[in-house]
Formats: sequence, structure tokens, C-alpha cells
Amino acid sequence: MTDVHTDVGFMREAMAQAALAELAGDVPVGAVVVVDGKIIGLGHNRREALNDPTSHAEVEAIRQASAALSSWRLPTATLYVTLEPCPMCAGAMLGARVRRVVFGATDPKAGACGTLYNLCADPRLNHEVDVTSGVLEAECANQLRTFFASLR
Repeated sequence: MTDVHTDVGFMREAMAQAALAELAGDVPVGAVVVVDGKIIGLGHNRREALNDPTSHAEVEAIRQASAALSSWRLPTATLYVTLEPCPMCAGAMLGARVRRVVFGATDPKAGACGTLYNLCADPRLNHEVDVTSGVLEAECANQLRTFFASLR
């Protein structure tokens, strides 16, 4: 689909997805799944549009990537997401056997990749996900901060 060669470039793609969520009136979180340097899954929050609490950006992107590969297993995939995944999304990554997650802003209220919980590195689980945090952190946090400020 798209060929961008750096963590920063892929995070910018995730930020573009987050902008789509904001345009639809949802919290601006975006995600992309990358395999072999190509984006194979795109997602943004669609909870409001679908009235579905599971329609987080990461879940949407994982679903699309799984369909693209015709497999629920994504062992060579990297998921880029603008906000640290919550427990549900970390669980989806673990279930899909995602190799790596890269996120922008930390989430002190629900972050499950090192901030509040660390599900991705829990040795009691049958899979671990490599975590890279803080890629375009200030820009990702600002995207969220601006959205919430506009609601007040």
C-alpha cells in the first residue's frame, strides 16, 4: 500500500489516520501495520461512528492487516500507533503475535505497554511484543490535547 522507510515516517502515517478519526468526531488515535516496509493495515478510532467500544485504531489496523495476509498471525508485523495501546489493544497485539509496537504519546490512564501496565513484556504470557515508545511523542500528544481542548 505505502512504502515509508522510518519509524518517524510510519508514525506520520498513523497521525494522518488519527486526523481522520478527529474529522469524524472521534478521539484522534491512528495506527498502521507494517510488514516488509509496506503498510498493510490502516486504522483510526471509530468507536463513535460504529457505536463499538472495540473499534480502536489498533484493532482496526490489525483486522485489515490480517485480511491482507489471510492470517490471524502477524509475526513479522510492526504496529505504529499515536497513543500507547490500552489493555484491550495490547491483548489484540499479543493474540495476533505482532512482533513490535511503536507508539507516540504515553497514556498514564490506560497505557498497557509500559506506563500503567506492561502486558507486552509479561513473561507469563505466551508471546511478547517489542516496544519502542516516544516516536513523535510531542506531536502525537499535541494532536490529542488539541482535540480535547476543543471539546471544553
